[in-house]
Amino acid sequence: MRNTLRVFTAIFLAPLAVCMAAAGIFLYRHFSPTREKADLDKYFGVSGDNAAALYLNFERQDTGALWKDGTMYLPLDYVNENLNKRYYFDKDQQILIYVLPTEIEKRGAEDTLESGEPAWILEGDAVYLSLAEVTAHTDVFTEVFTDDGHPRIFLLNLRDSYTQGTVKKDAAVRLRGGVKSRILTTAAKGDQVVVLETLDHWSKVMTKDGFIGYMPTKRIGNLVDAVREDSFDEPEYTSIKHDGKITMVWHQVTVQAANAGLDTLLGETKDVNVVSPTWFGLNDNEGHYTSLASRDYVAKAHAAGMQVWPLVDNFGHDFSANVDPVKLFSSTKARETLIANLMKEADTYGFDGFNLDIENLKQEAGVHYVEFIREMSVSCRNQGLVLSVDDYVPESYNSYYDISEQGAVADYVVIMGYDEHYAGGDAGSVASIGYTRNGIATTLSQVPKEKVIWGVPFYTRLWTVDGDKTSSKAMGIADAKQWISQNGVSMAWDDETGQYYGERQNGSATEMMWQEEEKSLALKMKEVRDNDLAGVSAWKLGMEEAADWGALSWDSQPQ
Repeated sequence: MRNTLRVFTAIFLAPLAVCMAAAGIFLYRHFSPTREKADLDKYFGVSGDNAAALYLNFERQDTGALWKDGTMYLPLDYVNENLNKRYYFDKDQQILIYVLPTEIEKRGAEDTLESGEPAWILEGDAVYLSLAEVTAHTDVFTEVFTDDGHPRIFLLNLRDSYTQGTVKKDAAVRLRGGVKSRILTTAAKGDQVVVLETLDHWSKVMTKDGFIGYMPTKRIGNLVDAVREDSFDEPEYTSIKHDGKITMVWHQVTVQAANAGLDTLLGETKDVNVVSPTWFGLNDNEGHYTSLASRDYVAKAHAAGMQVWPLVDNFGHDFSANVDPVKLFSSTKARETLIANLMKEADTYGFDGFNLDIENLKQEAGVHYVEFIREMSVSCRNQGLVLSVDDYVPESYNSYYDISEQGAVADYVVIMGYDEHYAGGDAGSVASIGYTRNGIATTLSQVPKEKVIWGVPFYTRLWTVDGDKTSSKAMGIADAKQWISQNGVSMAWDDETGQYYGERQNGSATEMMWQEEEKSLALKMKEVRDNDLAGVSAWKLGMEEAADWGALSWDSQPQ
């Protein structure tokens, strides 16, 4: 009987033991930590000779870096877009340019840094900047790891604090949270880690040896807020500031003889302290221009207590078609020629600054034009000349004019707050009060208020709509009032546009006008005052009436 029981027990327990053993093996394999190593080539996501992984603010970038001849290099395009937009490369002359407040650094292919390494190299058609070159001019913290055969660079340009912790016990750092995820590295007891994200049981960390992965949260202690060390000395692009608020007017000068009319035109003005005559018209792609400058004009303006900031433009002349802004401003030699000649003009005629008015740029010209502004700012700063730049009301489609950078290097950004509706477009106000308010708000999100001059129009448009055809004619304030009077047009105030509006039938056509006059100008000026802008400017001298200058007063006005 006992033998039978033993046999029965053995028969019954043997399969059970096998099942339990199998279950144990299954549970061990399912729940025990894997010791498999991660594929680091796949993890870092780079391939090819000299390729290096690139991280910004703890995130791996799609763009890679180069580790070559013991030097880390970053792609110029990446640096411009993410770290420092002031690096400029002239492909034709093979020169790297960096504009500082009072000097311009230029480095050719053969030029090296103090360390002996090149400032930049070409890899195929792409330009790469050495890390030493980038950190010389950029507020960024860097860490480079190369010892394990997988070169990589970590960049940190955030000023926000981050969480740092201390490893309490040796722990594997894995690709993902979970013991079955493959191992990247081991965090040793006492190591400092950056804690990027904390889950229930796992934390995403950056390790001391340059890996970003997951480790058990319970293995991390002593959590503290940390900030990156900042030893970068930011250069100061100083500005020349006008005493008090600016009231500026543009004076269109198309022939030399027109300079003599300044006295007459200024007779009806009030509080004008800056005049900008349209003297310099660009006429080729080599940096030359046609000049209408006058020493007597400058002397008269100075005697009247006004500064003179001559305008430099690329439109409105018979020869303007000869100018291709892309070719002109992308040429280092042409930019140098233009700037040097303009500085000579200032010496010769004794005026006080410049007003740049470069319009109708294609997007591809934007980066070159902004570089020209940077470079011109150096000469102006060194010679004590004011540099002001005219711009459209900022919109997404003209963002390549980069008014934020203009505001950093130039003395004033002048926003031409008109042409809301323009010749060739739909009928409407040239500058409604809503357009003004929105334009000022958008501008101030990019440029400090003490550098913003707001442009207002001394003109309106007479619109004619005949069937599906729309045309318009620009009219100065005085001429517009005369048209209204002669044609007996009834004008009614429109709160939405902040202007008087009137229309009349002329045969099959409807003629419409959103009138610009002292009341509408006073509303715009109130916005200028309320936002404490640096100044106001009007286009153009001679199109206004005397009362319009009162509307542009900086003194408080009843509304």
